[in-house]
Amino acid sequence: MARRYLIVIDMQNDFVTGALGTAEAQGIAPAVVEAARAFDGEVLFTLDTHGEDYPETQEGRNLPVPHCIKGSEGWQLIPELSDVQRERNARVFEKPTFGSTELVHYLTHANAAEPIESIELIGVCTDICVVSNALLIKAALPEVPVSVDARLCAGVTPDAHQAALATMRSCQVQVAGA
Repeated sequence: MARRYLIVIDMQNDFVTGALGTAEAQGIAPAVVEAARAFDGEVLFTLDTHGEDYPETQEGRNLPVPHCIKGSEGWQLIPELSDVQRERNARVFEKPTFGSTELVHYLTHANAAEPIESIELIGVCTDICVVSNALLIKAALPEVPVSVDARLCAGVTPDAHQAALATMRSCQVQVAGA
């Protein structure tokens, strides 16, 4: 039996209402929650995860806004998705950078015995973590249909969101809802 995956990228307090929150992220949150709750397949979550040393990291020097510090309120999934994660007993992948090699390993190795029908990504930020994970997954699983739903993603800015969607299209990631 083929498996279907929905990967919810970084829908954490800091990216929705916190330090790096945007109106666009707030706007997609209810629909992301509903999509995760209703998905017929396995739902996976990623968490952008930094330590107290964030300001000394390369990312911290380039983006000097402390966010998603492990254990903080900002690091947590938004409350409604936290409920969905618990209800579904969904796996969570902490990632210290934009893309999750641990997630890719899970998709390519832990499920090698079962073919993957499709992988869909939703969440934030389209132009950083969504595109990074989509391209890592597509590179590792070139024959698996990988898609994003543009209506359920938000970028740092609307222009950055559109640019990331164009990049993903050019790398054979299907873009729905654009």
